Amino acid sequence: MFSKLLLATDGSEHSIRSAGYAVELAQQFHAKIDVVYVIDEKKSKSDVLHHVDKYDLKIERQEKIKPVLALLDKEKIDYEVHFTHGEPAPSIIEFAESNQSDCVIVGSRGRNKVQTMILGSVSHKVAKHVHCPVLIIK
Repeated sequence: MFSKLLLATDGSEHSIRSAGYAVELAQQFHAKIDVVYVIDEKKSKSDVLHHVDKYDLKIERQEKIKPVLALLDKEKIDYEVHFTHGEPAPSIIEFAESNQSDCVIVGSRGRNKVQTMILGSVSHKVAKHVHCPVLIIK
């Protein structure tokens, strides 16, 4: 049923928890996981200004997702890491569509109802616009 899973991660507690569910699905369906970390363009400019070396910035981003990758390695899951640039929700949607993902696994940030109505959340936008099943982890 699922052969290509997309795990959206930012290194947060929610995305680490999401990795656990991605592992379960990957094991059940013998699926490969595309781990996607979106470098938000709005934050990217600030990051570049505060870091002298682009290499250090790259290492810092890799460190953020290290717990997720450690779990995938521990469970011997076939995965590939992708760093993309842009606004998180549209970047995740575009990646899922262009790579024919069978399911997107994404963490919820737990915003309150007013913030979700006004701002929307990454997980909500992904679930609304992507053309495959979405598993949102709280």
